[in-house]
Amino acid sequence: MDRLSSHQATKEVVQKHNFKFSKSLGQNFLIDTNVIDRILEGARVKEGDYVIEVGPGIGTLTKEMGRSAEKVVAIEIDKTLIPILEETLEDFPNIEVINQDILKVNVQELVKEKLNGGPVKLVANLPYYITTPIVMKFLEEDIPVTDIVVMVQKEVAERICARKGKERSVLTLAVEYFGKAEYLFTIPKEAFTPIPKVDSAFMSIKLYKDDKYKKIIEEDIFFKYVKAAFANKRKNLLNNFTALGISKDELRKILSEAGIKETERAENLTIEDFINLIAVFEKK
Repeated sequence: MDRLSSHQATKEVVQKHNFKFSKSLGQNFLIDTNVIDRILEGARVKEGDYVIEVGPGIGTLTKEMGRSAEKVVAIEIDKTLIPILEETLEDFPNIEVINQDILKVNVQELVKEKLNGGPVKLVANLPYYITTPIVMKFLEEDIPVTDIVVMVQKEVAERICARKGKERSVLTLAVEYFGKAEYLFTIPKEAFTPIPKVDSAFMSIKLYKDDKYKKIIEEDIFFKYVKAAFANKRKNLLNNFTALGISKDELRKILSEAGIKETERAENLTIEDFINLIAVFEKK
C-alpha cells in the first residue's frame, strides 16, 4: 500500500488493528488524496526541512512529508495509534513517533535533541478542542519555528485570518503579533472519517524573521491592552478600557490623541492601531 490517503486504505488499516476513533481526542482522519496533495503544496515541505507534526493519526500526511523532509517528529497522544504508526511508517527511518501530549512536551528541548536545533515547521491536523493552546504554544515559547501550517475548524481559521470585523479577537491579534496568517483553502467535512459536524480549513502562519512587532512593544504590555479592549465584544473601547482603572475622561483624551473614536470597537482596530494606542497609554 503506497499511499494511505483514501477511504479504502484508511478503512483497511483501522479494521486490521481494530482501532476505535476517540471523540474526546477529536479524531477525524483525512481520506481525500487531493486534499493531502494540496496540504503538501501549502506546507512546502522540502529536502532539508525539519518538521514537527501533531496528531499524525495513522500516518497519512506523515508518510508523504517523510518522502522529502530531512526529519519528521510526529507527536501522538493516543497510545493505541503507536503500533499502527510503527507499521505504516516502517520504511521511513527519518520519521520518529513520540507518544506524548504536545501541550506537555518541552518543544525547545525536542528541537535541540531530535531536529538538529531547527528551524522547524509545524504541520498538523489540529483537534478542534485544543487548536488555540497548540498554536499559542508554538508562537509564545521561543521555539525556532518558521511556519505553522495547520488544518483547523473553518470558523477558527476565519477568525485568525480576519483583517477587520466581528471575527477578529484576541487570538487574531496574538497571531498578527508573531507572524502573517493566510487562509489557504476550505476542506469539506466529507474529506474526513468519521465525518465531523463542520468544515475545516487549511491555513498558514509565517513567523516574522525580524520580530517585527516584538522589538517595538513588549509582549506582556501588548496583550494587557489587547485583552482589555476585547474583554466584552459588545462594548466599545471606552467602556472596556475602564477595567484598567483609568477614568473615562482620561480615556477620552488617550483615545483622541491616538486618533480613535471613543465609540470604536476593538474588532475594527488593526495591529498598528493598537500599537499606536498603547504607545499613548504608556506615555501617561
